[in-house]
Amino acid sequence: MRTILVIDDNHAVHVALDVLFSLADLRVLSAESPDDGLRLLETETIDLVIQDMNFTADTTSGEEGIALFRTIRDRFPDLPIILLTAWTRLESAVALVKAGAADYLGKPWDDHKLMTTVTNLLELGEANRALAQHRDGERRRRQELEGQYDLRGVVFADPASERVVSLACHVARADVPVLIAGPNGAGKERIAEIIQANSSVREGPYIMLNCGALPSELIEAELFGAEAGAYTSANKSREGKFEAADNGTLLLDEIGNLPPAGQMKLLRVLETGRFQRLGSNRERQVKVRVIAATNADLPAMIRAGTFREDLYYRLNVIELRVPPLAERRGDILPLAEHFLEGRRRLSDAARGALLRHAWPGNVREMKNAIQRALLLGSNEVIDAEELGLAAAPMATRMPEGEPDRDAIEAALQRAGGVMSQAAADLGLSRQALYRRLDKLGIAR
Repeated sequence: MRTILVIDDNHAVHVALDVLFSLADLRVLSAESPDDGLRLLETETIDLVIQDMNFTADTTSGEEGIALFRTIRDRFPDLPIILLTAWTRLESAVALVKAGAADYLGKPWDDHKLMTTVTNLLELGEANRALAQHRDGERRRRQELEGQYDLRGVVFADPASERVVSLACHVARADVPVLIAGPNGAGKERIAEIIQANSSVREGPYIMLNCGALPSELIEAELFGAEAGAYTSANKSREGKFEAADNGTLLLDEIGNLPPAGQMKLLRVLETGRFQRLGSNRERQVKVRVIAATNADLPAMIRAGTFREDLYYRLNVIELRVPPLAERRGDILPLAEHFLEGRRRLSDAARGALLRHAWPGNVREMKNAIQRALLLGSNEVIDAEELGLAAAPMATRMPEGEPDRDAIEAALQRAGGVMSQAAADLGLSRQALYRRLDKLGIAR
């Protein structure tokens, strides 16, 4: 049963609130002084506090109530507190809400409004506890991964990223090809590094080749090597990437750009471990763990006849799909802090701009935005304008004027219920967000 602590020196208030909350099956504990209230907080499990602001004959200052509120807030920072008072100076109300009060009601109170506020706060508290348990579970799983595997310093916090990293760790020791799919700049190479670092050949060479960075006529020579005179500019023999990666790992990035002849020879190497240098009849034997990466739609290329279906299934023994940054928004702020390296910090507006941005260029775009801000700014705090994101598309469409219910609920979900972060995401002050929540009937 959820428990409410009422701290008030008026016995009639306790009786009235006890009757009101008993109708909602809520347990009420009563304290008639600040000291009694603090003792109960130390010994009982309390879900919400309702406290009076006037405990002395001077009913206009509220100093003792303010002191009690600040003590509770310091000792129990996550505990919601509703303030009740017979005097309602607006400046005092604003100051205390800014200091962390959940709400501020005058006496006599409206039963329906008070019950609605209490119910919303208790439900939000349960949601926050569930979220905290979920995040604790995520932290434990990450710690377990970090304890068992070499994560190569990869920064991630979003569950979608955790799943990819976890799968990469678990398939690393399987001596089979892996296909990593995902958009440019999403971090496919970092996932490949995790696979290599935890594989059975991690002590061997790790060779990378971008198949999209070379003319098609040179890719075969890069992969398999060439003898002198094999082509116009081949003045001497050279070994290819497969020879260089023997007893190690070869990462073939942008595998969709491999020309048909190269695809056929790659298939043979995957099947037999044998190949020939260009211009040579001698077969060479290698043992190489192949990881392929692509941002292309390989099934569509198969249908179009530009990629071999048999090669696709050879490469795709295990497929890891790295989602775009827009689909793992929990990574955005941790990545930004990582790229800042402690040199400067982000303003609330900058954090909101980062969270709202669509990131079409993914992590690479994020890194460039942070580097731009570090180069152009000189203040300790980075403001939103320094990030240079104003002209980029937004991840969440914001309606003109005040944000609507969908936009607010999406922001609250992204922020895990943290009001200040959700407000920054929406471009509002926290008080403006509170007013909008009340207007739309959304639980705080």
